[in-house]
Amino acid sequence: MSVSKKEIKKKMLIKQTITSMNKQIQKLEEQKKVYIDAGKQAKQKGLTAQYNLALSGLRMTIAQQKRVYEMKLNFEITSQMKDMSKMTVEFLQGMGTLSKDMMKLTKEKDFLKVEKQFNEAMTNVELQTEHMENFMDETESTFSSAYSGSADENSELEALMNNEASADNMTESMIEKELEELKKKMI
Repeated sequence: MSVSKKEIKKKMLIKQTITSMNKQIQKLEEQKKVYIDAGKQAKQKGLTAQYNLALSGLRMTIAQQKRVYEMKLNFEITSQMKDMSKMTVEFLQGMGTLSKDMMKLTKEKDFLKVEKQFNEAMTNVELQTEHMENFMDETESTFSSAYSGSADENSELEALMNNEASADNMTESMIEKELEELKKKMI
């Protein structure tokens, strides 16, 4: 969502106003120092009227500074409240749109029909799984009975497999031994 030129101007005006108030607070802070210095000098020189004038100026400056602080705080809070109000309006508009869309979706879908289709699909999946398990059991028993050789054949085949496994293990250990020797030579 793009920000309009009007919104940008409003934000700039808010920023300028806060900056202006901060500058005013700083000027009043400097003015306080001037009155304090003037009052200190008047007191040291025994100038009672000038001391009272500096004291009066200091009170007036502190009061103005307090008012500017209050104005600035009120302005910032009001600005934040405006932002919050805007966000609330946008939220409500978004929720309204979303609710309308959800109502359309729920009107368009017959949940009972979808639930029935889902249940049928799950029943079919369970049935297929059962058929697959039966098929696997049957093939296993077929292979077991068709290929179960005599005890002599089975022991010959087991010996052959054990010899192959030993050869593989031996080859792996020989390779590891060669690698160790090469590492030693490199060091």
